[in-house]
Amino acid sequence: MTAAKTHRSADEIGRTEAGPRPLPELGSQKVAAELSTVDTTLPNGLRVIAVRRATVPMVEVRLRVPFADPAGTSVGSQHAAVAEILANTVLTGTEKRSRVQIDTELALVGGELDAVVDPERLSFTGNALASGLGTVLEVLADVLTGASYPAEELEREGARLVERITIARSQPSVIAREALQKVLYGDHPYAKEMPEADEVAAVTRDDVVALHAKALLPRGSVLVVVGDVEPADAVAQIGEALAAWQGDGEAVQLPPLPQVSGGDLVLVHRAGAVQSQIRLAAQAIPRTDERYPALQLANLVYGGFFSSRLVENIREDKGYTYSARSHPEFTVHGATLLIDADTASDVTAAALLETRYELARLGLVPPSESEVDTARSYAVGTLLTSTSSQGGLASFLVNLVALGLGLDWLVAHPQRLAAVTPEQVAAAALEFFAPGNFTGVLVGDAELLKPKLAALGGVSFQ
Repeated sequence: MTAAKTHRSADEIGRTEAGPRPLPELGSQKVAAELSTVDTTLPNGLRVIAVRRATVPMVEVRLRVPFADPAGTSVGSQHAAVAEILANTVLTGTEKRSRVQIDTELALVGGELDAVVDPERLSFTGNALASGLGTVLEVLADVLTGASYPAEELEREGARLVERITIARSQPSVIAREALQKVLYGDHPYAKEMPEADEVAAVTRDDVVALHAKALLPRGSVLVVVGDVEPADAVAQIGEALAAWQGDGEAVQLPPLPQVSGGDLVLVHRAGAVQSQIRLAAQAIPRTDERYPALQLANLVYGGFFSSRLVENIREDKGYTYSARSHPEFTVHGATLLIDADTASDVTAAALLETRYELARLGLVPPSESEVDTARSYAVGTLLTSTSSQGGLASFLVNLVALGLGLDWLVAHPQRLAAVTPEQVAAAALEFFAPGNFTGVLVGDAELLKPKLAALGGVSFQ
């Protein structure tokens, strides 16, 4: 006897006698505009933005300090090494608290606090229960004004950093990134995202203490708080907690980057490599440019998500790569378009050919209305998803503020995307995605790659 069927399959649920059930229309998509916020500057020069988002009883804290070399020197300086050690040890103790006490106090309010650095900024990221905001701010203030950099912690973290750098520099993606930055920016400090191991080993405690005093300054920095808090109350708490954080001068912004000009790719030899890294770059425009929404959609159509032309070509159709993507990268002074793909050595030249072909085709065979609509839905959806949490909104907002934008830009951006026409996307494709705009690097075994790349052209051999 056959048992009675107690459920329907997904296929059965999705179909009727007349055929597949139609998908419902997408609802109205917009960033929550009802967020209450306060944006002010404290007497010490610190800009503070507090946003109420009471989805969960938590609070997120983001502090961004511009952290370029105060001496203004080039890529060859020790600044990157000292900054890395500072970021790795600033939370290891103060005059009042040991590392264990810092961690314990934060844990008691369900919180944590971390610090990272890159060529542009030193960033503190924290969170806690909303009732624990005062504790997070108290610890942060103590770190900013009284970090003691214990010698044993400096030695321990320095050794760990040397080990991490050594491991990282063996990774193909890191080799490709460093080679690309050198081609694009030469000896500009932005090209040095990671110090050398011997530079880190040479850093002294005096170096770190001096950099903290000279560069970790409130004026020019921004602190963003998002969570289940009243913005005015949060700002008052921040003002009281960080009143002692003072300093002469202003946090140092990275100097403007040189413009990216099109040209041959540089082949970087990696002996014995069975895979190659293709990295292309071109000059783009910042989010403040009125053409940016059209460029954003053009980028998505080209290679910005899984349904893009590039992915369809070199991944789905030809199987040259497992992952390929294009994406903008923003700095305080501008933006670049980046294209990444990793391929097997024997199909590297073919993958590069198809990548360039899709660049040209985007301008000569403009995106259709359907392609633009799909990209638009994806752009709005990912924006809403990435800013739907307190942490996501805090991180997005602190990055926007560094670019001269704010919450109003975020709220209005879905409408800007909705207003973009296929003709505007076609114009952006023609202007920004022309193959001649791009330069870059190709990392792989030169002995295997050179014959086909020489025939293809547009690649220089060191």
